[in-house]
Amino acid sequence: MPPRIPVTEAQIDRVVSQFYARVREHPALGPVFATHVADWPRHEEKIGLFWRNALLLQRCYDGNPMQVHMAAGNVKAQHFPVWLSLFDAVLENELPQPLAQAWSALAHRIGRGLSYGLPPQSGEACTLYLGETWTNSIPVPEEAAG
Repeated sequence: MPPRIPVTEAQIDRVVSQFYARVREHPALGPVFATHVADWPRHEEKIGLFWRNALLLQRCYDGNPMQVHMAAGNVKAQHFPVWLSLFDAVLENELPQPLAQAWSALAHRIGRGLSYGLPPQSGEACTLYLGETWTNSIPVPEEAAG
């Protein structure tokens, strides 16, 4: 079966590594991940398997991302636009544009699905933009820009 998006395993590993390097430094996302991730190499390996499954159709990931995010307790729907803006920036830096666009569209669909199962911040109604349209300059919400 041909891959959904023709990236290489090395490209997946590089994107995952670069993304989590940015996450660890991010003022909003860093603390969320730090609460749950003690072994970064293991976490990155698991997420690499997730993307191999999603992109290359390798059937090597057996986790349940929705369950994990819901059980975490500190992951909120508002984190996903920030997550996706960082992820899109890494994709844009690491991959040729057609591959970056295709992977971004899939990540946005996945992010939309995951965010629907999570509570909005402070109990307020939340309308998220998790669009599938690629832009070269992805806006970052003000509270995430810090």
